Amino acid sequence: MVQTAPETAASAGWLDPFLADWQPGGGEPHEHREPATGRPLLTLRQSTPDDVARAAAAARAAQPAWAETSYQDRAAILRRAAEIYEAHRPELGAWTQRETGAHHNKMHHEQNFTAAELLAAAAIPWQPYGSLVPTVQAERLSMIRRVPVGVVGAITPWNSPSVLGMRVVAPALALGNAVVLKPDPQTPVCGGAMFAAVLREAGLPEGLLQVVIGDAETGDALVTDPNIAMVSFTGSTEVGRIVGAKAGGLLKKVSLELGGNNPLVILDDADLSAAASAGAYASFQFQGQVCFATGRHIVHHSVADAYVDLLAQKARRLRTGDPFREDVELGPIVNEQQLARVDDIVQRSIRGGGARLVEGGTYEGLFYRPTVLADVKLDAPAWTDEIFGPVAPVVTFETDDEAVELANSSQYGLAAGVYSRSIARGLAIANRIRTGMVHVNDQTINDEATIPFGGMGLSGNGSRFGSEANLEAFTEWQWLTVRDTPKSFGPTY
Repeated sequence: MVQTAPETAASAGWLDPFLADWQPGGGEPHEHREPATGRPLLTLRQSTPDDVARAAAAARAAQPAWAETSYQDRAAILRRAAEIYEAHRPELGAWTQRETGAHHNKMHHEQNFTAAELLAAAAIPWQPYGSLVPTVQAERLSMIRRVPVGVVGAITPWNSPSVLGMRVVAPALALGNAVVLKPDPQTPVCGGAMFAAVLREAGLPEGLLQVVIGDAETGDALVTDPNIAMVSFTGSTEVGRIVGAKAGGLLKKVSLELGGNNPLVILDDADLSAAASAGAYASFQFQGQVCFATGRHIVHHSVADAYVDLLAQKARRLRTGDPFREDVELGPIVNEQQLARVDDIVQRSIRGGGARLVEGGTYEGLFYRPTVLADVKLDAPAWTDEIFGPVAPVVTFETDDEAVELANSSQYGLAAGVYSRSIARGLAIANRIRTGMVHVNDQTINDEATIPFGGMGLSGNGSRFGSEANLEAFTEWQWLTVRDTPKSFGPTY
């Protein structure tokens, strides 16, 4: 495999021996490039359906022994993995920046969460996993307990590949499962190879984590493989529908964490400086390529002009460029197809949707300027669609009831934010917004390893990651009864 070393000091080179020997598949070679510069990063052979079948079979063979491994040993491996990950942060962070085009602040944020996911998962094996339940037969002991699903198939996206992958891999392993992981083909290292390298060095037994690389054909093979009991998919709603239909048709457990078109409500009594800062961060951070980025700014008409002006000022000051090598705030859109989609949404919203371009709306290469749109119509694509780009569409409202109606007008329901100096008023609105997560006096991009992350409506199928939700996601209920004396059913039977 041809690869380029990360341009870092400190721990650079730790991953190189692993990558030199790593062969995720036997298919056609594919050259991976930096989105910011087009420079080659590495060439990998893609995983074929046969590769996926072999990986799933190996995972299934390894899983029973792992489920019987003591909780202390499973926890210790995950803690060691967190220590190894932290020890090699400079090099692993360089891969993250170069593969995704992330600003260094976003990269560090992702690394913090990735380590946190490992540590949180290490605590899971120590927790109770069942309970005693009443039974009409007093002479027997009746228990319900959680048991591993078996092999978890995980398909993860390119935008936050380390944390979105680790939030599946770590708790699934902690609970006694094996995992077959397919990261997005644009991020094979920071979404896949680094997991395998870190966990191997931490002492994870052979076979429990399988990483496959490829496109939709590879993903389809993973979803339909008979050795995979559960499918976890994080990505677009469009693809999630397909994954859900296929997995559901095979009666597999399926967890779908999908897109969002998240509202930020700015009331007339809001601190506008803080609100505009939050709005800019939530729409422009990582070029808006985050599922819970703010996609709809819902602003009281009396403060809308001032808010739009502040938002435009902030957009104007943000610099675009290669965030790995330059002092900039915004990096590239991940690829040409996605950039064309973002610009198409902006231009159609202006031409046919009546939106007013206040700032941005231009690009050079893959670098799209942060964009502010005012007077957006409710049928414009900038309002109805998940943009996944650095665009802030603004609409206005008159009453709190109208604000709630606008916030709930999307079929997505991932995250929301409300800004008001009145906690009671902000909370009253938050209580009426149908999203999986809602924040008063904070923006929409919020996550912690200790909370059940997920959405409603088109943002998912009701599944969650994190906290006690991991037990629900990656295990099944089992009823177990025990009798001291074997039961007989009399002479008839």
